[in-house]
Amino acid sequence: MKDLFSLEGKVSVVTGGNGGIGKGIADGLAMKGSAVVVAARDLKKTTEAVEDLKQRFGVKATGLALDVANHESIKKGIQQVLDEYGRIDALVNNAGVNIRKKPQLYAPEEWDIILDTNLKGAFLCCQAVYPAMKAQGKGKIINTGSMTSLLGLGGGLPYGCSKMGILSMTYSLALAWARDNIYVNCILPGWIDTALTVQARRDFPGLSDFVEDRTPQGRWGKPEDFMGAAAFLASDASDFVTGEYLRVDGGFAQHGNMVSFK
Repeated sequence: MKDLFSLEGKVSVVTGGNGGIGKGIADGLAMKGSAVVVAARDLKKTTEAVEDLKQRFGVKATGLALDVANHESIKKGIQQVLDEYGRIDALVNNAGVNIRKKPQLYAPEEWDIILDTNLKGAFLCCQAVYPAMKAQGKGKIINTGSMTSLLGLGGGLPYGCSKMGILSMTYSLALAWARDNIYVNCILPGWIDTALTVQARRDFPGLSDFVEDRTPQGRWGKPEDFMGAAAFLASDASDFVTGEYLRVDGGFAQHGNMVSFK
């Protein structure tokens, strides 16, 4: 019987896949047999991530220098993948940035940096892979949202707007591309223990205790918590799932609105 969760013979591109949640997603895809292209700006981290994928999972993996805030970099990078592999079966839009401030303190340039990277960049990546996915008859797109796709956050307004936009984009692309057999879904992480959230814990004293108290599972998430979710959404097992979001948050969003934390 066919293994619906197998990704053997597939090619997956993961932006921001060299660390944190992105690396957890890349691990999940490689675990099920997909070749993985780690697309990111930090070449040293990318090289380390690629070697880890090869050694742990025995799959083909390559690094790609790509800046999602640069349209030409996206077009050139996606073409490089197609030249090398001939196809792209899954695109994971995970690259993102955040600047934490009170709303009244943001400069216009900071707004642009966050929205250009988190939302516009993800959209341009989707546009870039669309022709190849349509031509091959199928494709999977997985966008990384956030709890702020659903809930407010007083100390991260532009980030929240970008992640609400990611969810809206997921819905719209799922409708627009359904007849092309391109499935578009979204993962919404909760509070995850990564290098990026170390700074958040410095910026907001008491955050660690707050997260553990408000998360029903009583802990921070880990990058490996995303392995199964990514494998499912990239595989044939999710072939009647599109325009959907999957919360990977230990139940945090069910327990109360994060706007209460200041």
